[in-house]
Amino acid sequence: MKRLSMLACATFVTLALAAQTATTADEVLGVARRANDYFMTKYADPTVPTNVNKVRPSNLWTRAVYYEGLMALNDIDPQQRYLDYTDSWANFHKWTPRNGITTCDADDQCCAQTYLMRYVQVGDEQMLTAARQNLDHQMVTPNEKRSAKVKTPSTQPSLYGWWTWIDAIQMAMPLYMQMYKLTGEAKYRDHAMQMYRWSRNECGGGLFNTKDGLWWRDADYVPPYKEPDGQQCYWSRGNGWVYAALVRCMDQMSSKEKAYKELKKDFMLMSKGLLSCQREDGYWNPSLVSTNYAMPETSGTALFLYGMCWGMRHGYLKARVYRPVADRAWKALEAAIHPNGFIGWMQGTGKDPSAGQPLSYTRIPDFEDYGTGCILLGAVEYYKILKAAGQ
Repeated sequence: MKRLSMLACATFVTLALAAQTATTADEVLGVARRANDYFMTKYADPTVPTNVNKVRPSNLWTRAVYYEGLMALNDIDPQQRYLDYTDSWANFHKWTPRNGITTCDADDQCCAQTYLMRYVQVGDEQMLTAARQNLDHQMVTPNEKRSAKVKTPSTQPSLYGWWTWIDAIQMAMPLYMQMYKLTGEAKYRDHAMQMYRWSRNECGGGLFNTKDGLWWRDADYVPPYKEPDGQQCYWSRGNGWVYAALVRCMDQMSSKEKAYKELKKDFMLMSKGLLSCQREDGYWNPSLVSTNYAMPETSGTALFLYGMCWGMRHGYLKARVYRPVADRAWKALEAAIHPNGFIGWMQGTGKDPSAGQPLSYTRIPDFEDYGTGCILLGAVEYYKILKAAGQ
């Protein structure tokens, strides 16, 4: 076992050193293809349920995030096989959120983001209908089961109190904004903003620490909760979910809209907060500001790369400050991706830095799909930065 560990570390170091040369857009695309081909080959039939501890349909949130990344990859590398793989999956699930149109669980709704992306490309109403019915249902349904741990000024069940964990902001908020853009009906945007504000300002006393520009995962992690070293518990991937959601939501709106400006302000605060806690090797720790579980982690790193590159492309983040951060992040991610496309240093599912430990270059996480999606999102945005710079 010790010998295998030493070999894994040596391989990781070798790949890391090899990745220190200048990177081109085509090289980034090659790495993204490699990671995606690994996944599509290993999971050749997208309709097969997942079976990690229990059987779950393949339109659960982990797979839905993968398809977000695949759609991004298809934007810069159009291939019919990507679309066929997507449509086979979506047709099997009848273009419907997991658990049907009456679900109010953000994890169930995430798959519909890809349905709507395909609707934009194809225009088939079946790709839109169930998602719209689902959001219409949620907008008139109060959360009767909100946890007693959630501190809020209101003691009444709330129409807006569904996103009690920050992952939900990525899983569902972009869907609302997509629906707003497609239908022109502001009710979708406005309801999503109300739910976002509830999570940001009221859940657990407010999950966004504007001072640090970082988010607590849910009401269980707000102060006085601390990591063992006395630092705040800011989970890397949880913050990555929010950071990505802000980007994906702003992509659906005009920059002149009040909601856009509100989200942009939080995006800027997060960008500053994340800038201060990148590791020297380019990764971010699973716990962003704590020494607890100090190690590389690829899902959060990829999502931060995604957001920062988007911010630079839109002129919000100064390239002289954030481009070196992005370059280091990509080198780190590239070094974590095996020659066959397997992604190392990926934290498994969970809700805090302790989940899926210990991480390593060779350990297979419980689910491989969402991690691949995160890598693809980050790679595509970094590709666009390099392409614009003529690299």
